[in-house]
Amino acid sequence: MKRRLAWVALIVTSAAATGSTSSEPLRATHGMVVSQEAIASKVGVDVLKAGGSAVDAAVATAFALAVVHPTAGNIGGGGFIVYRPASGDPVAVRLPRDGPRAATPTMFLTDGKYDEARHHDSHLSVGVPGTVAGLHLAWKEGGKLPWERLVEPAVALARDGFPLSESLAASLAQGAAVDEEVPGLPRAVLEERRALRAGEALHPAGPRADAGADRGPGPRGLLRRRDGAAHRA
Repeated sequence: MKRRLAWVALIVTSAAATGSTSSEPLRATHGMVVSQEAIASKVGVDVLKAGGSAVDAAVATAFALAVVHPTAGNIGGGGFIVYRPASGDPVAVRLPRDGPRAATPTMFLTDGKYDEARHHDSHLSVGVPGTVAGLHLAWKEGGKLPWERLVEPAVALARDGFPLSESLAASLAQGAAVDEEVPGLPRAVLEERRALRAGEALHPAGPRADAGADRGPGPRGLLRRRDGAAHRA
């Protein structure tokens, strides 16, 4: 049975203050959503206005951050959700990122020695993401609105585009420099990322994203569909 939740403060992976540079505190009568990107925060506020719980708002905000703040707001990693219901004990949900089934004890070794680059920068470092499973578990426990209602705003942002923020434009340009070393990554992708400027419309779910959904560039990693199907938060 789902618990009734009053508005509560939630700690969600990648959450940080945004939207005001004033030293005066912001106050709200019914609720507040705080995240790294104002677009994602508005998604959460809209969920609260639609009658959603704080958990609903956190879930919708997290999915929106995966689109507008891919540097850290993501569905490809893990983290924690901590919330306090209107009654009862605080609740913590772990969003673990585990190793794929094909992982081995020696896959981060080169000539018998630990290889930091192989561990952190290679295709072998990709784990089974736990974010979506964890968000879904939290929603089943404390959500009120339909799951589709919480995911749709992120889908719309990816499909229709959104104004690029200063921080994301800088992050994409910086990432392009790092990705110069990625084998097989088309140069056109890197040049396109370098050319983006704050305020321009970004469309993450374009034809190129669809084309790369089934087969990514470079060496084949260890992650398989079966890993995600078996993952639990």
